[in-house]
Amino acid sequence: MQTLLLAIAGLAFLMIVLEDVIHINKAKTTLFLGTLAWLLLFLFPPHGADSHLIQEKLDENILEIASLWLFLMAAMTFVAFLNHQGLIETLIYKVLPKRLSERKLMFLVAGFAFFFSSLSDNITATLISIALVLSLKMEAKKTVRFAVLVVFAVNSGGVALITGDVTTLMIFMQQKVAIDDLLWLSLPALASVMLLAGMLSIKLKGEVVISPSPRRDDKVGMMIACIFLLTIISTIILNVIAAVPPLLTFLFGLSIMFLIGRLCYRDDERESLLDYIRVIEFDTLLFFLGILLLVGMMKEIGVLDSLVRIYEVLPNTGANFVMGLLSSLVDNVPLTAALLKSDISMDAANWLTLTYAVGVGGSLLVIGSAAGIVAMSKVEAITFISFMRYSLIILVAYTVGFAGSYLVGHTLH
Repeated sequence: MQTLLLAIAGLAFLMIVLEDVIHINKAKTTLFLGTLAWLLLFLFPPHGADSHLIQEKLDENILEIASLWLFLMAAMTFVAFLNHQGLIETLIYKVLPKRLSERKLMFLVAGFAFFFSSLSDNITATLISIALVLSLKMEAKKTVRFAVLVVFAVNSGGVALITGDVTTLMIFMQQKVAIDDLLWLSLPALASVMLLAGMLSIKLKGEVVISPSPRRDDKVGMMIACIFLLTIISTIILNVIAAVPPLLTFLFGLSIMFLIGRLCYRDDERESLLDYIRVIEFDTLLFFLGILLLVGMMKEIGVLDSLVRIYEVLPNTGANFVMGLLSSLVDNVPLTAALLKSDISMDAANWLTLTYAVGVGGSLLVIGSAAGIVAMSKVEAITFISFMRYSLIILVAYTVGFAGSYLVGHTLH
């Protein structure tokens, strides 16, 4: 049965890769195979398990998935409103010059995505950064290049602070790394992002002309933009001082957005803020659901625990590097959890390199991180194959960043 379940997971991965060939939306195939895998677990439970135990495990997975779903829904609704109002474009027009080279723009986008993801969560940072790129209305191939950079930059920026990435927070909570060490980790992470920006900009020789488009004056829209910003800041502060889940803070911010819209647009038929929930990409949410069901299934049958055995074969540094590569195929949260539960003996320097590896390694494939999946849902030109064309240079940047994290770790310790 374990072999069959692994075959189902492999088939799901293959159908994602071949989406452009078979012309079946990846959300449909992953949802079908994800639910099929759990049905088989109920019908043919593993040795020593019964339906009640499997129900408990499914409930745990559904809770994690529902939390991600609702968070995505809240963040995507905010961004959908801001895009419709043209507020993101307006901000760009005020900050950027009217004309600049595509190469310079590449580095500016890299810096923005990196630093924003250090403060915010990766999903929100990706949504805002991709919205910024799409507002520039470049040709499809160039847009894909910028989106690839955004995914890598967002994942890299998240590893430097406990507010930026879940796996960083998990490793920190187990007292494997210190806050000041993580701040130093931002140096190699930023260097690798700028290296990737340089490699991606080699073939860019044009200029971007930023032409402001007319936008209606809407003070309510600006008010909601401020609410979005305050929601992001409050998410960080409340999570640090009181461990308030980011989901709860974002839903609270979304409710304020709806109430303000109802009160301020009472005599105005132009806006119905609830309509923005209907325009978010639910196929993205279904794809997330299918992927996480498959990952949860692999966790329950012990596949992730088996991956930890690589530390018995390779030295810690080499195993950490490979774990980063594996995180592009397997959700890095359960993978990190399995590593922490296995009680692997490593010094602080190696835990620092692992923090970088599992945080950034998922950038190698578009399905390897939440940032990649969000980018794929927003940019039509991004497919598994079109993103994979850049995997080699992403691997170079990841390797440089990993080497930098190794040097930082061994310099500090």
